[in-house]
Amino acid sequence: MEPDRETERVIRSFRAYSDWLEEIRAVEPHVLKEPIAEGKWSSIEIIAHILKWDEHLMGRVIPAVLDGEEMEFPEFGPFNERAASYADTVTAGRLIAQAQDQRHQLVSRLLELPAEVLERPAASNGETHSPHSGLPYTLISVVRDFIDHDRHHRNQIDGFLADAQKHPVR
Repeated sequence: MEPDRETERVIRSFRAYSDWLEEIRAVEPHVLKEPIAEGKWSSIEIIAHILKWDEHLMGRVIPAVLDGEEMEFPEFGPFNERAASYADTVTAGRLIAQAQDQRHQLVSRLLELPAEVLERPAASNGETHSPHSGLPYTLISVVRDFIDHDRHHRNQIDGFLADAQKHPVR
């Protein structure tokens, strides 16, 4: 059974991040490397952070759910720091291309999965229910959480870039 309309809509909404990245390609690399605020990551570090979570979903979470196992997520702090540090190892253009490619692969994989896999309850780090919604964790509920995560970071970057246009970063 293929994903229902609502599930497919969620997955396609998840793809919107890749479209947004296409707009970010036009931003000067030096602007992307500036912290978005004092003590915060740069835009490119945020993009690296999201890329590494996409890789985790593709490489660890989806296979675990397919095997009937629980979803495991690493300790956020160290994972996020390593992910942000990755931005120092590649050019902004290369990182954006990698992030787009990874998101396309992830969305394609999710669209291939049957509804019963996407909607099957699966514990997350030993927890069966989301503390936010009270509903059982499923792969599609995790995708919804990541859409919110993407939106949060997109808003941060968009706000920084809007301010950078008013007060150019040199």
